[in-house]
Amino acid sequence: MAGKSRFTKLDAFTKTVEDARIRTTSGGIVTIVSLLVVLFLSWGEWRDYRKVVIHPELVVDKGRGERMEIHLNITFPKVPCELLTLDVMDVSGEQQHGVQHGVKKIRLRPQSEGGGEIDAKILSLHAADESATHLDPAYCGPCYGAPAPYNAKKPGCCSTCEEIREAYAQASWAFGDGATMEQCQREHYTERLAEQRHEGCRIEGGLRVNKVIGNFHIAPGRSFSNGNMHVHDLAQWWSTPIPGGHSFSHIIHSLRFGPQLPDDLVRKLGGNGKNTLWTNHHLNPLDNTKQETDDPNYNFMYFVKIVPTSYLPLGWEKQAAQNKATWEQDHSVGLGAYGYGSDGSMETHQYSVTSHKRSLTGGDDSKEGHGERLHSRGGIPGVFFSYDISPMKVVNREERAKSFLGFLAGLCAVVGGTLTVAAAVDRGLFEGTVRLKKLRSKDN
Repeated sequence: MAGKSRFTKLDAFTKTVEDARIRTTSGGIVTIVSLLVVLFLSWGEWRDYRKVVIHPELVVDKGRGERMEIHLNITFPKVPCELLTLDVMDVSGEQQHGVQHGVKKIRLRPQSEGGGEIDAKILSLHAADESATHLDPAYCGPCYGAPAPYNAKKPGCCSTCEEIREAYAQASWAFGDGATMEQCQREHYTERLAEQRHEGCRIEGGLRVNKVIGNFHIAPGRSFSNGNMHVHDLAQWWSTPIPGGHSFSHIIHSLRFGPQLPDDLVRKLGGNGKNTLWTNHHLNPLDNTKQETDDPNYNFMYFVKIVPTSYLPLGWEKQAAQNKATWEQDHSVGLGAYGYGSDGSMETHQYSVTSHKRSLTGGDDSKEGHGERLHSRGGIPGVFFSYDISPMKVVNREERAKSFLGFLAGLCAVVGGTLTVAAAVDRGLFEGTVRLKKLRSKDN
């Protein structure tokens, strides 16, 4: 016999000789079942290891000088496009100039005719159909007492009706219908406005603004500043020949701040958006909102609380180290592409909203069962969105459910635990069989 090693006394796994082992049918069945259990549980461990989970974090938003995109699609069935104006203002109340946008107005047929689309027009100070290229190059139209607009095509002149409207807005004057102005007569502005009185309008598109507290609103008439006040030229709003006047009944088909989560990512995270925080309803609570009124003196206000939200896919750290643009967005990218990182990450925004509506003539909400609510008089009819930016940011990070070491530890636990339980079951079956045999031998 070979000499014993010094480690022999430390052996915790004592062995038995082959002649002392007993093989039974029940032991074979338990072995097969235990192997099947090990395979099944091992597959579960592998599936858990490969599973990607979303780990949400709440951090302080330390971004500076960032921009934000607003995408909207709103229908006004009782207001013509010619009367609607979209304004964006920052926290100081001043209108933001040079805002990159791609918003268009779509003329809609009257509701009595089905409300179908007539044509679409992109918002622009100087559209091609408003230029006076057919006039004498030496023509210099009058501005009718107002200083010529700073952005006129011909300095010191008002060549088109649109330039007169711009000149009056910069002078804080009411424009009216332009019936007595040469340029507006030539362009048939009054007749065109009269033809559109029964139409509706849909405003859709996106615009990029500074990521600061502010508001945007859709109201009638050209806007201008009068002292420290932002006002609108409401002359055409009140002088409408439509019985009962226009009203700001509206349908918000969609309103979001930042990019929309792709459908394939929604399916990846929660199975068609179920049982996940990343659903369209959660991101855009104002989608498919409908408000009705027949009062032209009515004002709708939405107070939006925006929460910056990031989505970081699995393995984003490696690419982010090589591409700094993942965190520093390029402001020169096209509208609609802002917020997407080259590594698959996404910078978007969730929001919550509260709404308020009131008549500009004052009164209370007795008709709605809230007579205690009193409204002040005055204001501008329209739809107003006031948004505030949260200082906190939600970071949704993709991570493995467990590490590779955790997978190995779980695999060892599965194998060891299953074999231990199987050994105990086999031992119990064997002991029971031996006792039954002894009892039967005594009876015989």
